[in-house]
Amino acid sequence: MADMLPEHPDFLWRNPDPKPSYEAVIIGGGGHGLATAYYLAKNHGMTNIAILERGWLAGGNMARNTTIIRSNYLWDESAAIYEHSLKLWEQLPEELEYDFLFSQRGVLNLAHTLQDVRESRRRVNANVLNGVDAEWLDPQQVKEVCPIINIGDDIRYPVMGGTYQPRAGIAKHDHVAWAFARKCDEMGVDIIQNCEVTDLITIGGKVIGVETTRGRIATEKVGMNIAGDSAGLAEKAGVRLPIQTHPLQALVSELFEPVHPTVVMSNHVHVYVSQAHKGELVMGAGVDAYNGYGQRGGFHVIEEQLSAAVELFPIFSRAHLLRTWGGNVDVTLDASPIVSTTEVEGLFVNCGWGTGGFKGTPGAGYSFAHTVATGTPHELNAPFQLERFETGHLIDEHGAAAVAH
Repeated sequence: MADMLPEHPDFLWRNPDPKPSYEAVIIGGGGHGLATAYYLAKNHGMTNIAILERGWLAGGNMARNTTIIRSNYLWDESAAIYEHSLKLWEQLPEELEYDFLFSQRGVLNLAHTLQDVRESRRRVNANVLNGVDAEWLDPQQVKEVCPIINIGDDIRYPVMGGTYQPRAGIAKHDHVAWAFARKCDEMGVDIIQNCEVTDLITIGGKVIGVETTRGRIATEKVGMNIAGDSAGLAEKAGVRLPIQTHPLQALVSELFEPVHPTVVMSNHVHVYVSQAHKGELVMGAGVDAYNGYGQRGGFHVIEEQLSAAVELFPIFSRAHLLRTWGGNVDVTLDASPIVSTTEVEGLFVNCGWGTGGFKGTPGAGYSFAHTVATGTPHELNAPFQLERFETGHLIDEHGAAAVAH
């Protein structure tokens, strides 16, 4: 029997000691950090680079998200980067030679009020104009896509329809990280775990290195991919980031046979639900109202999201909550990310993704790698520069982000 088992290496990547210097240092070993390093090596030929992770690889938000992938955002700038990201998702399993269970099962965004309906129809039209697959469904069509949903008119917020993106879906987050890590390692990138960056070293407005718990590392290019912790580290180099950090909670049920065929999101009652490959129901809700870096949140958020879930999906009333957890989300004023150069030469920041970080993983890595390599924005992330908070050219995606913030 043992002879039939596939061979699997003890480690998918090396665990080297840090070298004294690198061409570039990527801070953060989550999805965005790994994707940035991958595209730096693949597209720009930069392999003398290091990914520095203070804990274990992909142990932060990458391990704590609900894995939803979609691109049905309202504004042109958002649709462009998220749709590019979705197209990359569609080719990555073959490119990375790793089955990370990318499942294009579709995403439904429900409408519960007349304002929801108007806003949702507007977004569908905008999506179609931008070449993003999107359609408006009436309540009966919603029921056809997701038979277990309650479309009766006797609930607090009846389903008045919804937007649907058939190409959207989910993927297995840890497998995604391992796939990127393996390819990065193959191309010579050093992945250094348990190596926290404690300071950014600058001279004359230019980065010359980083201070870490494993010693000083010299470099002239630093790309930060550390989500909610970005503001504190950037401030050490004199850069103030307009982000706030909030806890965000999620939970899973016990395992079930397949009952939920798609992903359903409701911004109004706030809950989103999918069924993982193993069978557990995966649910999330809005961010906790307070600012904080603790990976936990208030019980009332769990209570309210379960109440909403049971009302929308009566079949869930018999399910048992198995596990809850929390992560940190970094929120900007306009619910859009910051993928940008800074006033410090050689320091680049990728943050502010709120709850949209996972779906943006390859698109963020692709465009941020270009910025780190060339020192200038890619056309995809040019609208997401820090300067927009001075010029007023904000990209307000509070509605399409489907997040209560």
